[in-house]
Amino acid sequence: MSEQRSERSAGPVSEHRSERSERGAERLAGPVSEQRSERSERGAERLAGPNVRRIGVVVPARDEGPRLERCLRAIDRAAAAVDRPVLAVLVLDSCTDDSAARAARLRLALPVRLEVLTARYAAAGAARVAGAEHLLATLGTDGTWLATTDADSTVPANWLAEQVRLAGSGADLVAGTVTVRDWEDRPARVRLRAEEEYAVALAGTGHGHVHGANLGISAAWYRRVGGFPPVACDEDVLLVAAARAVGANIAWAAGIAVTTSARSDARAPGGFASYLDELAVEDGTAS
Repeated sequence: MSEQRSERSAGPVSEHRSERSERGAERLAGPVSEQRSERSERGAERLAGPNVRRIGVVVPARDEGPRLERCLRAIDRAAAAVDRPVLAVLVLDSCTDDSAARAARLRLALPVRLEVLTARYAAAGAARVAGAEHLLATLGTDGTWLATTDADSTVPANWLAEQVRLAGSGADLVAGTVTVRDWEDRPARVRLRAEEEYAVALAGTGHGHVHGANLGISAAWYRRVGGFPPVACDEDVLLVAAARAVGANIAWAAGIAVTTSARSDARAPGGFASYLDELAVEDGTAS
């Protein structure tokens, strides 16, 4: 399968800020196991429940060469755990490292079907849009489930299986949580504050947090709400907000946790790394 290339412009990138929490930041998953789903009470017209026959996975990446193998091997394990065909699309966005060469090797080595796009958006939202549109053009909308994660993250082996199970129970969108792999680049006080805030925010609330590193949606609902907007950050939050506004059934899956990075070199403004930077400034531990 030939490598795909996308060089189209993302257009103007807005600096929209979300209200995903009181601090406007993605946070770490605490010891929360309950799983909640919500259905709008607005009486909006419902689409038929998802009938998942195939799965597409979007992974935007910008200079993530050393992290690609761990990310893609985890997706391969998750794909092996479902009895549906899986197509993963890696979107290399404005990369200046050896990501393309690494991706080409992994594409040949891994059993999961992997396609690679190259783009110059310099925006995770636009890269996610490009990946999703490529998947829908390839797989079609009917019967397709779209899942997305990030290249610095590692999905659990049951990541896709749980999304398919929840979709079979009526979920139109599945929002999972995140946890951190290591904290070597962050002061202990930042780790403690981040974990405490996230655990407090999740406890007893039915989850309610949104992470592009751990999200899934039926292709029909993705189309219905207009997809990911091509913004500099918070494309995930805006997608979920749009789905909620028109009555999507959302499964807040606190039990599905993707492991992510506590990196100190933020790739996306307003993302998780930026949130940790803000905590470090507040605590006086910023370097």
